[in-house]
Amino acid sequence: MSPLAAATFRILTRGLRPSAHGARVLIALVFACGTLLTLGPAQADRLKDIATVGGVRSNQLVGYGLVVGLDGTGDQTTQAPFTIQSIENMLQRFGVTIPPNTNPQLKNVAAVTVTADLPAFAKPGQTIDVTVGTIGNAASLRGGNLIMTPLRGADGQIYAIAQGNVIVSGFGVNGKDGSRISLNVPSSGRIPNGASVEREVPIHFGGDPHLILNLNTPDFTTAARVATAINKSLGAGTAEALDAISIRVAAPADPNLRIAYLAQLEAVDVDPGEAAARVIINSRTGTVVISSHVRVTAAAVAHGSLSVTITEHNDVSQPAPFSQGQTVVTPRSSIDVQQADARMFVFQAGVNLEEIVRAVNQVGAAPGDLVAILEALKEAGALRAELVVI
Repeated sequence: MSPLAAATFRILTRGLRPSAHGARVLIALVFACGTLLTLGPAQADRLKDIATVGGVRSNQLVGYGLVVGLDGTGDQTTQAPFTIQSIENMLQRFGVTIPPNTNPQLKNVAAVTVTADLPAFAKPGQTIDVTVGTIGNAASLRGGNLIMTPLRGADGQIYAIAQGNVIVSGFGVNGKDGSRISLNVPSSGRIPNGASVEREVPIHFGGDPHLILNLNTPDFTTAARVATAINKSLGAGTAEALDAISIRVAAPADPNLRIAYLAQLEAVDVDPGEAAARVIINSRTGTVVISSHVRVTAAAVAHGSLSVTITEHNDVSQPAPFSQGQTVVTPRSSIDVQQADARMFVFQAGVNLEEIVRAVNQVGAAPGDLVAILEALKEAGALRAELVVI
């Protein structure tokens, strides 16, 4: 560990109390991110890791199918009549006619949706993975087999055909008394290489004298640096930044030359711009991540909590022997109010991430308390960062 990282670790862990276990774990995560930022300048990234070629994209496919061979965990047809309708339509295509006024009670069939992502440049005959999920009330797809299902794109055309055995990672067990134990989600699964591509998606890749590179994360600084790096590597005037996302690059019109040209572009090293100051709060897990450029103006903070505990007791009133009284139960309530010690700490103007963490550690704030403090600082106008709640 470098001297700077060791000094930072001592600052971050100073003042931690045994009761602040949640804060200790949180600050350790923030410290790990902050240490990486303070060890030195970030290494350059390859252009292929931070940008994509405009027009080269995947497409979503969806289909409706049937999973058969289930061990009594399929749809209950009285509540999912579309499953029976699908079975009847399938059997009719095979020349099997179901007598009228019959209601087959099938428990080994489930109606499902089948989804997949068709990668760019996928050719007919290649295989892709598919995801299968129940539509009705099937309890589990374990052991099931997906019947041939056409997968359509947004234009309604069939681009792939899916079929195969469904792999389910979860399971569920039901008891006769209504109890149930389940692990993960048994009502969905995957079929690796379960769909065969039947149609190629046309991609306009050649003929245009320019290529458009789109950054994965919009940033004006990164866009400018990408254009500068390409011009430095391939010659002045080769690339120009159009906005915070797109960079236009001159490219040969011949498709053969263009492939080799793109391979050279992907290997160009770019030093991305630093991210904006943000505080990310996960409202579901209580996770808080603070970026290295977060600053706080002068502010004084005092944080405390008030806990009220109400306990209900039932006392039995027993009358004396041979009296006219009756035995009754009388309720009795006790209320206990406790207020935690609140310490006030002061943020000086322009404090950085290390000082923010150190001040929070000194008062032993838990992750929930840290969220409340950051939100209050934002409302007071003292937090120089974007507060993002996910």
